[in-house]
Amino acid sequence: MSEQHHSGDELDEYKEQVRFLPIANVAKIAKEAKETVQECVSEFISFITSEASDKCMVEKRKTINGEDILWAMRSLGFENYAEALKIYLGGWIIVMKNERQAGTSKDNEDEEEQDTPIHHQQPTNYYQ
Repeated sequence: MSEQHHSGDELDEYKEQVRFLPIANVAKIAKEAKETVQECVSEFISFITSEASDKCMVEKRKTINGEDILWAMRSLGFENYAEALKIYLGGWIIVMKNERQAGTSKDNEDEEEQDTPIHHQQPTNYYQ
């Protein structure tokens, strides 16, 4: 592995940036900010799910799976996020298989499906 060598100036600049970070977590977030983030996340999920849903309709399938979500994210330009989600999904599938083999699965739906499907629905657009 290669070691990164920082010049004294870079290290001083880094220390200066760290100095201005809050020491304690910011505990209070405005209600409006929380609601705005929730709306943005809901719209993002709707956007991705709609693209995956369209793909499933073309393929005459009624169930959206994890691979459909990954495909939708890539096709919409979220390649970096899709790669991270692909790694997480792969790990989750391994955990679920291990639970099934050990007989510790918590509910019957997990035992029936490799991926937990999202049943085909047209996503709601909150801004129309």
